[in-house]
Amino acid sequence: MRKLMAFFVILGVMAFAATDGAAATFRVGVARRNITPEAPIPMWGYGARHALPGQATRDPLFAKALVIDVGESKAALVGLDLGRAPTFAMMELIEREVKEKAGVDYVLAVGSHTHHGPVIELLDAPGMGKGVYDDAVAYAQQLPRTIIEAIVEAAENVVDARMGIAIEETDFNRNRHAKREPKPKDPRLSVVRFDSLDGKLISVMVNFGAHPTIESVFQFHWTSEWPGHMQMTVERELGGQCFFMQGAEGDTSANTGDGRRGIDGFGKAIGAKVIEMAKGIETKVPETPSLVGVTDTFVGKSRLDLSDRLIAGALKQAFFPEMLALTVDMPEGQVTVRMDTLIINNELAVVGGSGELFSEISNRIKAQSPAPHTLVFGCCNGHVMYVPTLEGVEQGGYGADPLVAWAPAGTAEAMIEKAVENISTLLR
Repeated sequence: MRKLMAFFVILGVMAFAATDGAAATFRVGVARRNITPEAPIPMWGYGARHALPGQATRDPLFAKALVIDVGESKAALVGLDLGRAPTFAMMELIEREVKEKAGVDYVLAVGSHTHHGPVIELLDAPGMGKGVYDDAVAYAQQLPRTIIEAIVEAAENVVDARMGIAIEETDFNRNRHAKREPKPKDPRLSVVRFDSLDGKLISVMVNFGAHPTIESVFQFHWTSEWPGHMQMTVERELGGQCFFMQGAEGDTSANTGDGRRGIDGFGKAIGAKVIEMAKGIETKVPETPSLVGVTDTFVGKSRLDLSDRLIAGALKQAFFPEMLALTVDMPEGQVTVRMDTLIINNELAVVGGSGELFSEISNRIKAQSPAPHTLVFGCCNGHVMYVPTLEGVEQGGYGADPLVAWAPAGTAEAMIEKAVENISTLLR
């Protein structure tokens, strides 16, 4: 592993913690914003659609925020009905503004990875969207401000709260990449429940890894896909705010079948399981409310040489020319993978990675984590396409080849080692 580390520059920043003492409290608040595009702008997710726009709304898209406030520190968890997390530039704005306006120290913003959401990468610059897709540029400019509004409101809505966790293995996902048996997947469905002190449900957070790609590529409408229907199912039954934090879905898809076909059927099926788990959770006031976290970046040379005109031309043809705006996050051919580690109440460890993480990343972090409970988020705080394991790279295929997996081989293993080290260090 030390040899693998040589491929990267690894930086750790932004650690914080709540101070011990009687003043520490545990409070949570929620808020949401509708982020459905009002104009017909290009859809995100499938190269075959090129720049074809969304033409109708099947299901509204939301940004749902939950803020945890322990007195000295605050963290925001944000579930987004988008194909990806906000860009690095958007995250910089979001983190700065919510710190100034609401004292929020830490943000984990996760895209559900729906392939029926809008493109958010386009910029107000020639060749990157300006003058051709101005409505999409305007949407991308407004998006971080809308997310900021949701986080600030959630911070204003905090009340004393209790928390509980349930994790079960399920058959809701399947490996779509591996060529060798046994095919890995992370089958864990994780549910975190937040109640007010009088037992009223405030929010249910759901973490699970599976591609939301059930809806046909040829349906040109906005939809939150199965994660949205799961959330709607839970909210109808339990009330409160249900939000989804995508897991390590890089090599897994939804395992559909009888009784759970289509985005409605699958969403209702997994929603029913979430409801069952949430009802069985006994929430408690944390004994020692606390937040402590760190951000790491893994920087290395891209496996895809975008300075090669043939490669750049192929990407333009595969998607559409202005989509190369997404490469602004790769200056001079360097890929930056962001990883955030957050420990909540010395009980729940959360690790978020800025791409489509292969499931073994999640499995190995959880297997080695010393925390009582550990969750892994993909599509978190940025997006650098796929992050496969070395085994995935060796097997090749879509999701592991350089065309869509830009980070250097070995990045996944470096992330696993650093995440486990972070959790061990940050636990008290």
